Formats: sequence, structure tokens, C-alpha cells
Amino acid sequence: MNADEVLAELGELCGIVPKYHDLQGAERPITPETRRALLAANGIDISTEATAHDALAALRDAHESRWFPDEIIVESDSPSRQGFGLGAAWQLRAEDEEAVFAEGQADDQITLPALPSGIYELTASASGRTEKTVVLAAPKRLPTIGELTGRNRLWGLNLALYGLRSQRNSGLGDFEDLARISEAAAATGAGFVGINPLHNMGFSDTQAISPYSPSDRGFLNTSYIAPDAIPGLKKTPEPSAFQAIRDAETVQYSDQKTKHNALLETHYTQFLDAASAQARADFAQFKTRRGAELIDFAHFEALSELYGPDWRRWPDNPADPDPSRAKFHKWLQWVADTQLEAAQTRAKASGMPLGLYLDLAVGPRRDGAECWRERAAVASGVSLGAPPDHLSPAGQNWNLAAFAPSKLRSLRYAPLRRVLRQVMRHAGIIRIDHVLGLNRSFWVPDDGSPGGYVRQPFEALLAIIKIEAERYNCAVIGEDLGLVPDGFRETMRSHGFYGYSVMQYEKDAQGAFRSPEDGPEQVLSCFATHDTPTVRGYETGRDIDWWHRLDWIDAATATDLHDTRANEVATFRQEDDFQVKVHTHLAQSKAGLVAVQLDDVLDTIEAQNLPGTIDEHPNWRRKYDVTLEDLPTDTGLRDTAKIMAKADRIMLQEDLLHEG
Repeated sequence: MNADEVLAELGELCGIVPKYHDLQGAERPITPETRRALLAANGIDISTEATAHDALAALRDAHESRWFPDEIIVESDSPSRQGFGLGAAWQLRAEDEEAVFAEGQADDQITLPALPSGIYELTASASGRTEKTVVLAAPKRLPTIGELTGRNRLWGLNLALYGLRSQRNSGLGDFEDLARISEAAAATGAGFVGINPLHNMGFSDTQAISPYSPSDRGFLNTSYIAPDAIPGLKKTPEPSAFQAIRDAETVQYSDQKTKHNALLETHYTQFLDAASAQARADFAQFKTRRGAELIDFAHFEALSELYGPDWRRWPDNPADPDPSRAKFHKWLQWVADTQLEAAQTRAKASGMPLGLYLDLAVGPRRDGAECWRERAAVASGVSLGAPPDHLSPAGQNWNLAAFAPSKLRSLRYAPLRRVLRQVMRHAGIIRIDHVLGLNRSFWVPDDGSPGGYVRQPFEALLAIIKIEAERYNCAVIGEDLGLVPDGFRETMRSHGFYGYSVMQYEKDAQGAFRSPEDGPEQVLSCFATHDTPTVRGYETGRDIDWWHRLDWIDAATATDLHDTRANEVATFRQEDDFQVKVHTHLAQSKAGLVAVQLDDVLDTIEAQNLPGTIDEHPNWRRKYDVTLEDLPTDTGLRDTAKIMAKADRIMLQEDLLHEG
């Protein structure tokens, strides 16, 4: 077997996809350089021909020498008869528990009893040989919105939390603002409030701003802590130091974070001196519940204060920080978690069936806490990205860490489970960004070779998500835009995932918006995302203006695109207002969930983000024009709610239909 054949077989065993089809349908075979880079990223030593041969022999042996599978997936709460046994004596234990859950003596098959959802270890012994099999017991499907709320048609409000203006925040929307806007939205019959990812961005990192490039998805962004609502302390108005930041037209991240962090330090000192006994007990319980992962995270945050936010630039053996700093960072996470929990409680108490709709980013920054904490699971020397598609014809490198499939499996998916639990804990529904990555993920090597796909343990990852969703009574949306493999959406729907339908992309062969009756039911439907034009921006061609301004297209092309857009809008709008027509179209669709952006409620033209730019466009910085205090009386919100009421998407339809 020559060297190329060895690498090809190694690639097959490691899930490296040998070729894929691009947006135009052309076949893209993987290059030898890419295969080498992706093998190395998976932890395979291919530095010489000899080590490559050894690696192949080891992988073959691990696969071929087993009598029993190393992992099985069963439906929870139902007995299951496995196609293996060999007369083995077997025992089953729940993960991290010593007690035997079930045991028996197999004939040619092992019959497992009905198992509660979770992860188990099956130990089977036969002919002097013992093997262990991981058992994933998962429900058949994810929870549906009907099961969770008693209603199959809901609408909700999507917004950028950082962009909320209020008379009391520190220049960045916070968890108290989130609770208040949820209460305001609930009063108009909204079933949920969706926001950008709340993942931790790094306490000492004042430059990172994109919520989709977090430091750690397993912990919260402490910049969203409301300083005037610290648990265990009396609520007090904040000093005027934040007034200029509040009044700024865009979010002043660095200035806000510096002042906000300093204020949190002051409140921590006050907490140590004067907190209530109940608050102290709650903090202690939080530390116990989050355990080792909180200890590791707090240690990272304390180290980052000494050596900077990028752990790759730290000394090889950094000196330990003052233990008091780690305790401070644990406290920050407890405060953030407590305030987020309160926001969800208040949202649901206001009559909002689902409450918070939270977002899970596709991966963490490679320099951040999650990548440092989960080094044993992370693929080395590669970044997550995407091949050329309609969102980015040049392809994308997201500079985010990827989990290596074999490494993740060996850890029984614990890194992923930790992230899911954080996002689902205080949500009625979550959205998984780029859910296609559950099936295969696109890795971009650091060495400059072209990117390539790596297959993921798809069925196992679906099982893990269903286990955690059942634990937290949480519905799940999978953002399934881009190059979608055949049958992928059908498989996801069969497991209970809601799809993600963006009206801007849902057109017929003639380029017209699809009829409301033609779309699927098991989706969340919206007109725009944070990466696309708002309704008014689309109507006026603001995205085209930006492309021209940035020299992505010439003047003639811009004129042609504007003419095409104007004809498209006029045909769809007819005699109606374009925004009203769009929201009516969404409301009348078959989609179980409809999301309307606060930008569109407020008639905003500019988008939150323009993909492919960093500083040329005010990405992730734009604030809303209306303050939170004035939003309940804003006619845009009430008018949108009336449209949704007429389509039977809310509880309060009688009040809204007869108003005015």
C-alpha cells in the first residue's frame, strides 16, 4: 500500500469527505495537502510514512478487533433488543454512577430495559474478554411548541440585546432590559423574544464584539449584567458616568466595558460585606452545581487578567493568579445566570408561552476560554468555515474552533453537553447556528490549503441534543441555510427540529416571493436575519448601496440590481405598504413560528451586520432609535401584533382586533 493509499484510507476512517459539490454543482475533490492537514487536525500522526502506516494499523485494529460496538443509540423509555450478545454477562450503569442500573446474561442478543434519557455504560464480558459500550438513550423526538405551549402557531420578536436603549442601562442592553422588553412584548401577544447569543466574550477582552465569535459558549457575557439589580444587594440607580455612553449613537464597547467592569468590582466588594444570607447560599449552590467547569473557566479569566485574553500567547508555565480573582469571576457568572433566569421567569409570568429564544453560536474563538478548557476535544490547526455559497461566493473562514469527532466521542460528548445545558437552561426555545455542522463541518487549514468537509457523528449528536432538550423542556430550531445535503432537512424534521425559513431566500423560479400556502409548517419563518437587509433596507436596496460603496459591484451592476429589486418589490407590494405586506405574508404562512425583527417594527433601514466587513459597516454596534421606556406605546409594535392576531398567532387577539 503506497503512501497516498494509506492517507486516503486514514481519511475515510476519520470521516474526511473526499469530494463535495459547490454552489454551481461542480465537483470539488479534496487536495492531498488538505487531507494531510485535516488528518493532523484529528490528532493523527502522519509526519512520516511509518507513522502514517502505524496510525492506520491502530485505527483498523480498534475497529476490527471489537466484538461489540463502542457506541449504540436507543430510544429512551422503551426496551431495546441489541443485535449482539455472544453469551456475555453484562451490566449497565448510568454515567458517573457506581450503582448497577440493570444486568443480565445474554444469549445471542442483549435486551436492555426501558431507560430514562441519558448516557450509560454497558460492560459486557465473554470468553475472558471485557468490552465497554457507550449507550445513548434519547427520546424519539424533540419537544414541539404544541407540547410546550398548547398552541401550534406563535409569533415572536427578535432583537439585538446590545442595541437596546434605556434610561437606566450602562450603554449596552442588559438582562434587566431583556426582562422588561419581554414583558412589553408579552403584553402584545408575542410568544417569545429572540436575542443574539449571550455567550461569554472574555472579561479582559475589550475588543471582541461579535456575539457569534465568543470566548466561551458555556458561560455568559458579563457585560449584560444589570448593575442596579445585583442579587443580595439593594437596588440603587447607577452613577452618571454612563450617561455619555448611553447617549452615543452606537455601542461604545471598550468604554462601556471598562466602566462596567469597574462598577462590578465595586458591587462585588459590597456583596462580600453586606449580601443577604440567602444570596450567599445561592452563590454557594451555584458553585457546587457548576463544579469543575466553573473552576476551570474562572481560572482562565483570572489568568487572562495577567497575561491577556489570547491563551496562545501565554507563557508555557504561567504563574497562578490570586485566588480571589477566580472567586470574583465565579461570582460574575452567578450574577449573570441569576439575572437571565429572572428574565425568563418574568417573560413567562407575563403570559409569554415560550419566553426566551436563545441562540447557540457555531463555535468559540480559538483564542478563548472554551478552546482552552476543552483542548482535549478541539481539532488543531484548523478553523471552522464554509465553502462558497449564496451567502459568501468566496467561502468563509470564521476563525472558530472545531471539535474533532473522535476526540469528542472519546469524551462522551461532554464539551457539547456543557454548552447545550448553558443555552437551554433558561430558554423555551433555542436556535442552533449552522446546524449543518452536525452532519459535516467545513474545516479551513491554517497552512493555506483549501478547506474540506469532515463527517460528524450525526446520529449521536442528534441524540445528545434531544437528551438535553428533554431535560430543559426546550424546543430547537436548526439554522439550515447554505449547501444542504440531500435528505438532511427531512432527517432533522423527523427528529423534531424546526427549520429556519428566511423569506428573502424563499422565491419561486421567476424570482417572486413564495405564496404563504406553499411553505412548510415545521419551521421558524422570518423575513430577515442579522446578516441580511431589514424589510425597509431590502425595499430601498440599502444592501446594494453598501455593495457599491465597498466596490464589490460597479455602478452599472448596482443600477441593474436596483431596477430588479424595485420591480420585485412593486409586484409583491401592489397597493399595500411593503412592510405591512411582508408581515401579513409571514403571519398567514403555514410556519409554526414567525419571528419579526425589532428593526422592522421600528422601520429601520440599516442591518445589524454586513457579512464580509469588519469596520467598514457598523457591525454589532447599532442601537435602536426608540428607548425601551417608549417601546410599549410605539405604534409599530401594536400594528405588528394586530397582523399576527388576525392570523391566529396570539392569545390576545380580541383586544387587538377591536382596538382603535
